[in-house]
Amino acid sequence: MKTKKGSSIRVPVTHGLKDLYAMDMHLAYQAASIGQFNVTAFSRLAAALSVVLSALTQNNTQIPNAIATLDVAVATLQAVRTKGDTTGIWEITESELPSVLSGIEMAEYCIGTLDVALLEQTAAMLLQQLYGDQV
Repeated sequence: MKTKKGSSIRVPVTHGLKDLYAMDMHLAYQAASIGQFNVTAFSRLAAALSVVLSALTQNNTQIPNAIATLDVAVATLQAVRTKGDTTGIWEITESELPSVLSGIEMAEYCIGTLDVALLEQTAAMLLQQLYGDQV
């Protein structure tokens, strides 16, 4: 958003938006913890973590270990997706849960440093990369 003088105004992420991201991530994590994980839960969790990671990368975050922690969580989810796509079994194993939880916690911690426009633009960019002209 631009002011009359042309400078940008940062619209901070609100508690409501933080809650939406947190709900998508934690409900998926909880489903995985009790053996109720599925492709929909995976998609919501992967999308939320990917948007936050990409936005932090674009924003050149100075938060220590943020990118590394989220990279590990996303790599874990990529392995989960590969397994899910090939076997039809969508699960986060007990050994994979800690890295995913660390990623969720880091995403929640970092999301307040971002702004709404960056999150929206990042989500749109990732959707475009994923689906191309279908979006």
